[in-house]
Amino acid sequence: MNTEAQFVFNTLSFLLWGGLVMWMAAGFTMLESGSVRTKNASVICLKNIGLYSIAGLTFYLIGYNLMYTDVSGLIGKFKLFYHASADEIALLDGQEAVLENVLGLGQSTMANWFFQMVFVATAASIVSGALAERVNLWAFFIFTTVLTAFIYPVVGAWTWGEGWLYEMGFYDFAGSTIVHGTGGWAALAGAIVVGARLGKFRKDGTVRATPPSSVPVVTLGVFILWFGWFGFNGGSQLALGSAVDATSMAHVLVNTNLAGAAGVLASIAVARPILGRFDLFAALNGAIAGLVAITAGPEMANHYWAIIIGAVGGVVCVSAIRVLEAIHVDDVVGAVPAHLFAGVWGTVAVAITNPEVNVLVQLLGVLSIGVFVFGISWLLWKGIDVVVGARVSRQVEKLGQDVAELGIEAYPEFVLMPEPDDEDE
Repeated sequence: MNTEAQFVFNTLSFLLWGGLVMWMAAGFTMLESGSVRTKNASVICLKNIGLYSIAGLTFYLIGYNLMYTDVSGLIGKFKLFYHASADEIALLDGQEAVLENVLGLGQSTMANWFFQMVFVATAASIVSGALAERVNLWAFFIFTTVLTAFIYPVVGAWTWGEGWLYEMGFYDFAGSTIVHGTGGWAALAGAIVVGARLGKFRKDGTVRATPPSSVPVVTLGVFILWFGWFGFNGGSQLALGSAVDATSMAHVLVNTNLAGAAGVLASIAVARPILGRFDLFAALNGAIAGLVAITAGPEMANHYWAIIIGAVGGVVCVSAIRVLEAIHVDDVVGAVPAHLFAGVWGTVAVAITNPEVNVLVQLLGVLSIGVFVFGISWLLWKGIDVVVGARVSRQVEKLGQDVAELGIEAYPEFVLMPEPDDEDE
């Protein structure tokens, strides 16, 4: 294949796979809006389109440069805006003499930027679901701005930006830790600071069920995410200009699908002994956990490893759901078990399937990223809580954020019934 054809295929790959990853925003929206109670579904929709927009702007304004431009071990350049190269702009102005220089880039500069940007939005979406039904909308948007402009880009600079962890040999193909772990740690910090929903945990320590507004919508959301994951992992091949790239990409997609399927079945198998119930949501989160787990190393040729990694990811997720319930951390959609815990497992599992990867370096990467993201996120949530309040008022939470903050109901034909908490009983 000639150089120009390679450039076209590589660029098209970034754009198409990036568009598929962007569609995951719809999956998160469906998953979260279906998981919350009817009175909070509309605000979930606003949060998700808001966070995607924030991520798009902050990563353009400063995030990409911090992550990829002149990275010196820890962080890239504090420089505003990101643009196409001078040669690309000249080519668009009709200067054919610069064509060879443009082709030497391998792909369009802004196509690469677009593909990287949609990953940032994914990390922010993880936080949205975990803190649903009680987080202050403006507090969430403030946190999302810092997460997408600074926290995530710093993690990216250490790794994909060829910073200090990359130099040590840390490996994370498509972001089990870099994307999902970052979002999971940020969500865990927020859940601890914001606290549990009113009445979620009774005074006797038992968990009160909070029925979802729409089980079919949640299931649709998971299927959309699964579909988007093919772009997430497949596009992370970062090229489609050769037979090697195409073959590797096919392996990535097959392994991604196998891991997701194994995560579902493993979660169904262990739900009753671990949770004490046959749980649909455990199965749905098991799919996500399997997909997250394989994301760190989906390119292996031995496909049975994808089944094992996905299945263990599902078991890890269900176990983590039980752990969070036991310590009274309220995660509405199970984001922390599915993205953080399964992401840790998947990142470590790379050392099992790839002999060139050092397990100690993988553990160091997981630990250092966890300490950084959780620490900064906890301090940020604490600061936000002092300044604007991280949580809505008790009255707003009981009434529902849809009516109290937006003045609109997602399902106006339904009658909202009062829900008891311990003080009402």
